[in-house]
Amino acid sequence: MVQKAKILLVDDRPENLLALEAILSALDQTLVRASSGEEALKALLTDDFAVILLDVQMPGMDGFETAAHIKRRERTRDIPIIFLTAINHGPHHTFRGYAAGAVDYISKPFDPWVLRAKVSVFVELYTKNCQLREQAALLRLQLEGGGSNGVDAGKETAGLLAELSARLAAVEEQAEALTKQLGEDSADAGVVATAAHLERRLTGLRRALDALEPGSAGGAPALPSQN
Repeated sequence: MVQKAKILLVDDRPENLLALEAILSALDQTLVRASSGEEALKALLTDDFAVILLDVQMPGMDGFETAAHIKRRERTRDIPIIFLTAINHGPHHTFRGYAAGAVDYISKPFDPWVLRAKVSVFVELYTKNCQLREQAALLRLQLEGGGSNGVDAGKETAGLLAELSARLAAVEEQAEALTKQLGEDSADAGVVATAAHLERRLTGLRRALDALEPGSAGGAPALPSQN
């Protein structure tokens, strides 16, 4: 069973949070509320999120300051942030949002379908990354426990490699289809960059797995980074 992704909704107005939940409920993911920047940072200490929807205008710590804290933390710096704002202050204001680390910047009132579609792309990318981490963890376990009991160990290794290869192929196929869809839809640069990062990690894991196949040279390969 695939675990649901968590989406962090940050807004100081309860009615805005309620509206976001109504729009995103169709994605059937876990929606987490935060009514301030401080509350959002606390949530990010313990949970992993696929994407953050962050209101810009909030009392106390505003969206820009909250985003700066998120990007400074190693655990959270790669989480995509979509800024939401009720006021259009012009290009300088938008640039400040991108400079703070946003992958997108949407002015209220926004089109519910567009917002849902953008969030769904990041949820799908997050899911693929989780699948990739699972494949890497299995491969690491095999590398650490390899070479124990001769023929039986060889058969076990071959079987596990075949299973890993099949699982990885499924993830590769899904990622390729997603990347093609992003290209056709002229997706935002942040989304495309995230997809490219996923592809690089998939390629690294495939090379590592291929190097373990019988007849390959060079011994145990280095596994791709999970950052």
